[in-house]
Amino acid sequence: MKLEDYKTILYRQEDGSWVAEIPAIPGCYALMDTREAALAELTQVFNMIADEYREKGLKLPADTTEIVNA
Repeated sequence: MKLEDYKTILYRQEDGSWVAEIPAIPGCYALMDTREAALAELTQVFNMIADEYREKGLKLPADTTEIVNA
């Protein structure tokens, strides 16, 4: 699976920093000063995790993230 196969959640914290995460993959998140930096870092984190899964012969988890409006 590729990064584009997953939903990315992006939000700003109270201190002004940005978090980008892929909820379907444990540990796949980035915290940076700008949204652009958070998304760029998330790409690197995703690639690192995908490499680890591949080396272990495992498949990345399927994305079951659902977007809802509360």
